[in-house]
Amino acid sequence: MSRARPPPLVTGISPKEGAAWTKVTIRGENLGTGPADLIGLSICGHNCLLTAEWMSASKIVCRVGPAKDDKGEIIVTTKSGGLGTSTVSFKLLRPERIGILDQSAVWVDEMNYYDMRTDRNKGISPLSLRPSNPLGIDIDKSKLPQSDIELTFPGMSGDFTSENFSATWYLIENHSGSSFEHLKMAASNLKKQATKKNEGSLAYVKGGLSTFFEAQDALAAIHQRLESDGTERVEGSMTQRLENILNRASDTADTLFQEVLGRKDKADSTRNALNVLQRFKFLFNLPLNIERNIQKGDYDVVINDYEKAKSLFGNTEVPVFKKVYAEVETRIGALRSLLLEKLLQTPSTLHDQKRYIRYLSDLHAPGDPAWQCIYAQHKWILQLMQNCRDEFIMGVGALDLDGDARPLALGRLGHTASLKRGGSLRTPRPSTWRFETPQQVQFVEKLSDVVIGQLPNFWKLWISYVNGSLFSETGEKSGQVEKSKKNARQRQNDFKKMIEELTNRLVKLIRGALLPSTLPQGELSLYGGWENKTELTGAWLTQIIHTVRSCHDALSAMEIPNDLLHVIQDLLLELRVHCLMVTLLHTTEDVKRLAEKEDWVVDNEGITSLPSQFEQCMIQMLQSLKEPLEVKPGEINVLQLDQVQDQVSELSVSIMTDFVNCLEQLSTKTDGDVGASHNIAVDLSSPDRFTGIQDGEQRLLIILSNCQYLERRTFLNLANHFEKHGFTGTEKITRVSVDAVRELDRKLFESYIERRADPIAGSLEPGIYAGYFDWRDCQMPTGVRNYLKEALVNIITVHAEVFTVSKDLVPRVISQIVESVADEMCRLMQCVSSFSKNGALQHLLFSSSFKLALDALPQLHSGADKKLLEELLNKFKSSMQLQLACFLPTSVQPVKR
Repeated sequence: MSRARPPPLVTGISPKEGAAWTKVTIRGENLGTGPADLIGLSICGHNCLLTAEWMSASKIVCRVGPAKDDKGEIIVTTKSGGLGTSTVSFKLLRPERIGILDQSAVWVDEMNYYDMRTDRNKGISPLSLRPSNPLGIDIDKSKLPQSDIELTFPGMSGDFTSENFSATWYLIENHSGSSFEHLKMAASNLKKQATKKNEGSLAYVKGGLSTFFEAQDALAAIHQRLESDGTERVEGSMTQRLENILNRASDTADTLFQEVLGRKDKADSTRNALNVLQRFKFLFNLPLNIERNIQKGDYDVVINDYEKAKSLFGNTEVPVFKKVYAEVETRIGALRSLLLEKLLQTPSTLHDQKRYIRYLSDLHAPGDPAWQCIYAQHKWILQLMQNCRDEFIMGVGALDLDGDARPLALGRLGHTASLKRGGSLRTPRPSTWRFETPQQVQFVEKLSDVVIGQLPNFWKLWISYVNGSLFSETGEKSGQVEKSKKNARQRQNDFKKMIEELTNRLVKLIRGALLPSTLPQGELSLYGGWENKTELTGAWLTQIIHTVRSCHDALSAMEIPNDLLHVIQDLLLELRVHCLMVTLLHTTEDVKRLAEKEDWVVDNEGITSLPSQFEQCMIQMLQSLKEPLEVKPGEINVLQLDQVQDQVSELSVSIMTDFVNCLEQLSTKTDGDVGASHNIAVDLSSPDRFTGIQDGEQRLLIILSNCQYLERRTFLNLANHFEKHGFTGTEKITRVSVDAVRELDRKLFESYIERRADPIAGSLEPGIYAGYFDWRDCQMPTGVRNYLKEALVNIITVHAEVFTVSKDLVPRVISQIVESVADEMCRLMQCVSSFSKNGALQHLLFSSSFKLALDALPQLHSGADKKLLEELLNKFKSSMQLQLACFLPTSVQPVKR
């Protein structure tokens, strides 16, 4: 919607005075946004809109009509600003009219009038001058609108010299307020005028009756004298003498005035020739004037003069006029050729094209100039699009491209998408943009600019051709307008094919640059050739999708039928799918390289930055897909396509499993594979951590902690993000991902337990039988033996190692380690055939918590033995209090990430 503009203001007019039909130039402010916006123009109260020619928002040219007021304001009315005001006025000069029989000291030329239909001056004879008041009473002009009178009396006229004169119309228009008595007086005046006209010849005879009598008497006396003489033909008769006297008088006069009369005849001839030259100087000067006006570009003047000459001398039989008129036709033929050349010249503005088409139409140029212009523009736009591709293929397009190089029209799509003509789809770029951006992206943007810069003018030219506004800005019907509409109806299919060819060319050029596999093999040579260019990432493809969408919106804003833009929508769908797949594939590669970014720095939960990096990588991927996955009006949701759903689900699962494989690869690295820059470290801000974690077992613990974090949080968060962005099959992606990370967790946990539990369990048997120990023959126990303390310290070491990485892993790991040690102790006890009393007491001191091992021992029945066992146990617990404290449940809660 356009906002209201200020009302028009007229600040100047040139000239400031003149007679009716004087051409004036009006200047001011806010005089309209275009010819269609100008809806009213009055000077001295007379409507001058019919002759108005809108030039700009500050200039209008028109002709002053025969207004009632001698002086008045200039009022301009527009659609956008309403009724305007004026700071200047115009004075209308009234020419004096001299009747046919009035005395005058000077020669009176033929008076001129202005024909509003042809916009040309024509002369009328003074005989056509009529009395201004034939009724002889006061004129009282009617206030009824002229249009209402015309509707009441169709086909009639109030002009009493017209063949269709209506007396009622004349009385309503000039004497609507006259009384009946005045009308009776007017009727009496008409009767007197008619009687006077009929008696005119008789009165003339009565006034000169005496003269007629005298002439009659003279002629009768001469006749009588001749009859009495009787010698009319005799030599020496009166008639003969009279004839001789007259002949001598004539000869004498001829002798006296021959030279004078000769000079007079020559002067008369010269005067007549000069009169002819003066009277028809318009025609004789026309060839030269045409040449001069063509050089100055005043084609309107040339056309007006040509129309005038054609109406006056087009059918003349005078040789000299025919010769001059033939020269005029020659000059006009050259002008037609010049205007047609300018019309077909590219590039050109829509205003110039309309102007040249009107000129050629007024000059009656052969053929259809408007359609020739449309055809030439169509071929030129196609060539521009192809040249754009050829420039980039030859390696010079990027150097010619500049973000602010060419102002474009995308109004040009009030569109556009608020896209306006004179603007570009591209935002201002940094100076290094054209060297960093892939050439395919630059090509698509430049190609879109070409289409949006030229196609709106092309479409508007066709619309003007269809509605006939090429020949009439006011929309009035004429032969040219009707002929234009008829030709447009016949060529609708041809123009539709032109638009289809333009949109197909746009789509094929973009396919050749981005989706060459979708083109037939035979078209690759025309539209392909991008094989050696840089492969585009998802971000660049997103930018291309944005550009193509903007181009589509701009074309839709011009009200081009949707069936002609369907190929662009199909291209957008394929580009969105391609962008989705490329983004997922590139994300897969990025996830595989995440292992290189592992720094082994753990936080309070024993988690490194790797899961967070993975989650951020996935979130960034989904955010980058927001625009390609967005469904604009008229588009299809790509995630609802069955084939796309399957591919997206497979690639998403692949990304998740690749990250799990990445964790597995990190777990198999040796100490030498971990560079100095990636030494295992911990968060120094935590009082519960220490540095120096560098062996493979601790890396296993960190990866186990990461696996638990992935299962508990990361995969669930990503599932929510997938659903938020419209992805389908989220349950499958989550299930496969969780199964993969659980399998990896199982493998890594078993590997860690094997590495830590086996050495501890394996040290039990050598410790038990050190020094040739025998369960059947041993001394009274005085405390827990050293091998048991060593096993306990080793378990505590594992506890400390696990606790350093993650408190959550401690119960799971220590329980499995103790279970392994218990299983080994059970096996060893079951292998002993018999125990002595001291041996049983010694074993009970260590194995009081292992039920299976205890079942293989003889029971103590002596109270002293039980008391001794209890004392030794308490002594052991007291001496190992600090070591045993690590097995107590901790009350410190881990810090949440």
